[in-house]
Amino acid sequence: MIQRYRAARRDRGLAVLEGFHALKHALRFGAELVEAVAADQGALEELAAELAPDLAGTLSERTEPVAPELLAELVPQAPRTGVVAIARRPPPDPAAALADPRPAPIVLLEDPRTMGNMGACVRVAAAADAAGVLTTGPNDPWHPDALRGAAGLHFALPVASVSPFAPDRCKRGHSAPDVLETGDRGLVAIDPEGEDLYAAELPQRPILAFGTERYGLSDDLLERADSRLRIPMRPGVSSLNLATSVAAVLYSGRWVR
Repeated sequence: MIQRYRAARRDRGLAVLEGFHALKHALRFGAELVEAVAADQGALEELAAELAPDLAGTLSERTEPVAPELLAELVPQAPRTGVVAIARRPPPDPAAALADPRPAPIVLLEDPRTMGNMGACVRVAAAADAAGVLTTGPNDPWHPDALRGAAGLHFALPVASVSPFAPDRCKRGHSAPDVLETGDRGLVAIDPEGEDLYAAELPQRPILAFGTERYGLSDDLLERADSRLRIPMRPGVSSLNLATSVAAVLYSGRWVR
């Protein structure tokens, strides 16, 4: 069992869910479980009755009881809620996210570096009912640490890795399965040199591009952008945490109602 969970962390077809909230959200949004284990099924059901009544009475039959000592060996940091699981990832489908006809934006994270922060962005985007989250760069947006940061909400919306440019411009070894095509969506760069977020005229169904906290967006992506927006900040404050920036833009009142 230990080897299965360790292998699942490296398998790009699987998702490792650590903790009750990750399992809860995954199940609510249709995840296909491969297996799940719990250190205390009774306590798990009590937690479900309190925090997820829609799942109460079903988790015992979905999980296999294991000793707490074994559960602690399955993942690097055992969750306090005493449950971990493996689910199948949905097939990545950036095209479906781009084709979503709702006014909802897509969040594009250019080369995000921190897994937990990437997961927090997914969590915010899911809460705001965004059309999807796309990432560029080598980091897997479905990494277990990102799933932990998102509390399993990867299953609530499309989350996929893409390449921002044509394949011949990708760095050697880059494994993103799809090239970013904006389609009929406007590409909006979140950039300190842009127009004020609250004053600009904004497109519906945009792709909102966010860069890293240190370097911002690349010159290539800025050149491709149809427009730029900035988040107003107090003088002397130069940046925001990535997930905070995503939340500020999504909840600016321009797309989320």
